[in-house]
Amino acid sequence: MKFVELTLGNHMVCHGFDESNNEITEHVKVDGFSKKLVAISRIKSVSEKYILIDYLNGRWVYWEYEEDNETVKMALTQQ
Repeated sequence: MKFVELTLGNHMVCHGFDESNNEITEHVKVDGFSKKLVAISRIKSVSEKYILIDYLNGRWVYWEYEEDNETVKMALTQQ
């Protein structure tokens, strides 16, 4: 399994969808960013502000990340 080190901060946890198919999200604010190793296979998408990661419990988390988009793209393509 391949990993990438990312500096992650605030995030939104998607707990599923309501009867109108709207995401049920929980917004989590933290005091800063922290480094985490993330399995590349769990990364679903990367935007300018968020990286979407799935978890074994079926939840999806939109993380804010500190690196710039190009740095993340290069780290992922070098793996």
